[in-house]
Amino acid sequence: MDGNGRWAAARGLPRLEGHRRGAERLFEIIDACVDLGIGTLTVFAFSAENWKRPPAEVSGLFKLGEWLLRAHLARLDKRNVRLKVIGDVTSLPDFARTPLEEAIAASKDNTTLDLVVALNYGARQEAVEAARRIARDVASGALQTEQIDWRAFESRLDTAGLPDPDLIIRTSGEFRLSNFLLLQSAYAEIHIAPEYWPDFGKEQLEAALSDYRRRERRFGLTGAQVQGAPPSP
Repeated sequence: MDGNGRWAAARGLPRLEGHRRGAERLFEIIDACVDLGIGTLTVFAFSAENWKRPPAEVSGLFKLGEWLLRAHLARLDKRNVRLKVIGDVTSLPDFARTPLEEAIAASKDNTTLDLVVALNYGARQEAVEAARRIARDVASGALQTEQIDWRAFESRLDTAGLPDPDLIIRTSGEFRLSNFLLLQSAYAEIHIAPEYWPDFGKEQLEAALSDYRRRERRFGLTGAQVQGAPPSP
């Protein structure tokens, strides 16, 4: 959800106002995903690298997130949305972590949409932690080195039990993944949207989905194999 700060700067507004407008846009996109039958939506809310931003902006982001969560929890529950989090939330301030944990517990039985929020998340950090978990399991005898394969590694990632992303949407015209779901996105389709996140609405989401439907997902096969045609001699 990129471009909140630049959206605000282009309008002579404080960066936090851009983040506020971006957060409001998120709830519109959640509603659109429910209406479109999408089962999982993962959003990058705060990266492990975002701690490098000015302290006032970081504090403001967490205060904004806490307020929005309390204000919109009933809305999420009404849409039958289950909240999940990936990343290290132990480092979050208590005023932000507590309502987050309460919302996760309150929504655990909802089934229409899994809203996965990446908070204090980084894909490289996630991979390192998964490697540590494997090392501990090998050291304890719970896992043999011969049993280490992708399934074993995947089960120790933050996203264990969640589907790999089919489509990654990057707003504001940026052409990079920025340490987001690097392992899980191995076969994801990528859509680059020129709009800053506060301007990304249902119309832009549907355009991204239309683009996705035109893609041929081969997963290492040939186009003929995917289409079910006989292989060439």
